[in-house]
Amino acid sequence: MAKTVDVRIDRETPVPLYHQLAQQLSGAISRGDLQPGDPFENEVAMADRLGLSRPTVRRAIQELVSQGLLLRRRGLGTTVAGRQIHRRAELTSLYDDLRRDGGADPRTEVLKHEVVEDAVAASALGLPVDTPLLHVVRLRSNGDRPLAILQNWLPPRYSDISLEELERDGLYALLRARGGKPVVAHQRIGARTPTASERRHLGLRPSQPVLTMSRTAFDAVGDPVEYGDHCYHAEDYSIEVMLDER
Repeated sequence: MAKTVDVRIDRETPVPLYHQLAQQLSGAISRGDLQPGDPFENEVAMADRLGLSRPTVRRAIQELVSQGLLLRRRGLGTTVAGRQIHRRAELTSLYDDLRRDGGADPRTEVLKHEVVEDAVAASALGLPVDTPLLHVVRLRSNGDRPLAILQNWLPPRYSDISLEELERDGLYALLRARGGKPVVAHQRIGARTPTASERRHLGLRPSQPVLTMSRTAFDAVGDPVEYGDHCYHAEDYSIEVMLDER
């Protein structure tokens, strides 16, 4: 018989229900509450027990399958995967991505570091429009080659992040050190013509486009962590996403 996991769903937080469920189920696996080979609760039974829709539960289970935490086998149902194939997906920064590349040499120049009021950023973070936000603009390079201009607005709890720290470490590492671990984000990817300033900093010709990404990230309890508006040298950077059939 499948062992049930105690799950607490907060319907007031902006964190999606499926993500809340997936996080708590993966936590149960990490703690050993669910052991490799254990049968996993049927999605219909779980949906009824938790008062969630079947598509919500199905998406949460698919997240764990995609991370290698669960195995689905025809005729045998869903079971907890063996520890040796567990892998996790997490939100990362460009600095983290470069550090993982053994041949990369990430460097940061802070172009702006100031406390501002910004109605667009505050609204994205779900904060009052007059909230003072730490606004930072950084030029991220790989060695001497500029890759991206990164604009971020941070809630007041992170306003102590210094210019010197930003030049030395990645933003997400600094946020995590202050208890701000992003676990879910709303992200939009696009492309556009660069501004004159962006062309100058990234060494672009007027005809070269930039890849853009805006992201609003939240922690496990739904508190805002950061709002970012980034542009990347399109020839040197790509964004990969994994798609699966629901």
